[in-house]
Amino acid sequence: MSVRQSSISGRQTSSAAMAKFIEKKKEFDAVAALERASALYLQRIEALGEDCEVMAKAGEVHGQVLEQWPRMFQILNLFLASREKQDAEDTFDGQRLVRLPIDELQQQASE
Repeated sequence: MSVRQSSISGRQTSSAAMAKFIEKKKEFDAVAALERASALYLQRIEALGEDCEVMAKAGEVHGQVLEQWPRMFQILNLFLASREKQDAEDTFDGQRLVRLPIDELQQQASE
């Protein structure tokens, strides 16, 4: 009877050990899957961080461009003022002098 009991006891021990092994393997597989998912999540977060850095740099450049517009309008105003001054110098007694290409006009009229 003792042989039979030890055989049954050994089977119960091995089946308990096998059940524990299967449970631990499931835990290990779950932890490994969690580690892979965490690695993928980290990669995505890092990619989002890089995208945010690119957008921040683009925002800085955009701000620098917008900062230049008042200076550009100042330059345009100076140009227009100098152009108006030049136009005023080209006038005579409030009249503007205009050059007409008479030779070309006569040729067109004769044709």
